[in-house]
Amino acid sequence: MAPAPHIAPAAPADSPTADGDPPSGGPPRGRRTGRKGAKASVPPGGVTWRHRLRRDRALILMTLPALVLVLVFAYVPLLGNAIAFKEFDPYIGESFPESFELSPWIGLENFQRMWEDSYFWAAVRNTLVIFLIQLVFFFPVPILLALLINSIVSPRVRAWAQGVLYLPHFFSWVLVITVFQQILGGAGLIAQSMREHGWGDGFDLMTDPDFFKFLITLQAIWKDAGWGIIVFLAALAAVNPDLYEAAAVDGAGRWRRMWHVTLPALRPVIALLLVLRVGDALTVGFEQILLQRPAVGTGAAEVLDTYVWNVGLENGDFGYAAAVGVVKGIFGLALVLAANKTAHLLGEQGVYKK
Repeated sequence: MAPAPHIAPAAPADSPTADGDPPSGGPPRGRRTGRKGAKASVPPGGVTWRHRLRRDRALILMTLPALVLVLVFAYVPLLGNAIAFKEFDPYIGESFPESFELSPWIGLENFQRMWEDSYFWAAVRNTLVIFLIQLVFFFPVPILLALLINSIVSPRVRAWAQGVLYLPHFFSWVLVITVFQQILGGAGLIAQSMREHGWGDGFDLMTDPDFFKFLITLQAIWKDAGWGIIVFLAALAAVNPDLYEAAAVDGAGRWRRMWHVTLPALRPVIALLLVLRVGDALTVGFEQILLQRPAVGTGAAEVLDTYVWNVGLENGDFGYAAAVGVVKGIFGLALVLAANKTAHLLGEQGVYKK
């Protein structure tokens, strides 16, 4: 009788073959088989950009309209800054390209004129003063309101408080200024009450140039502080409740828990918003100030945005207005980079990572 043939033991299902490839005819390690059996290399720990495009095509299509809007209304208009180096006359040609071509180049004359313009520096001074006042009095208010709302136990009361605080954000500046006029104006509620009680006459904060910078800060707080707490409430919602329980077990009171748990959770968001706010230091509210400028005069209410409006659209000096806008943009970019670098030095991420 012939001996039975020797049969080698089968390799385990998860053991690789001699050439390093997995069993059962699967694709080699570090490779991916396509629909037609084609092999595409995949980097260790990642995927190819083509795979990412296929995987995220729905998200890309969703963001495509927003990207187009930003490109058309934010980046394409930057090309128009070239008129800052021209004596631009929009009426010299039948279209903007023709007017741009026929307008003569003047180099840096607009920038030199801006450097010697005392009205420009007055607008810069007013802008920076308003920014500092709003940074001190307005920026902390949303943080405090978020902490206050977060401490409310009743969900119904919390929802009601949020609705009341959010509502003024949807008012136009015309309505906001009208409300303040009815309260702080010469014929407003406070002035009438003072006259009825014989406490003097002439109370009108809406036309007081010395109070104007604080007035627009109060208006901004009433209108936008409630809307600004949304980001902080979202950050507070992500805090692990176990941290509060552990702090309470260790004997920490309410203030200690807020100082050691809540504020550290808000610190990255505060740093990010502070960097963005510093970047907008030269933008302090165009429509709000333009509506109230006739009441207090240009000496108190002229900021860079209203100055550009005045010299550009009202006086038709488009080249000079564009030069002011270019300087404002460069200065704002420098402030963002400096503030973001400061955030990195303090251990925060800021707008972008290192």
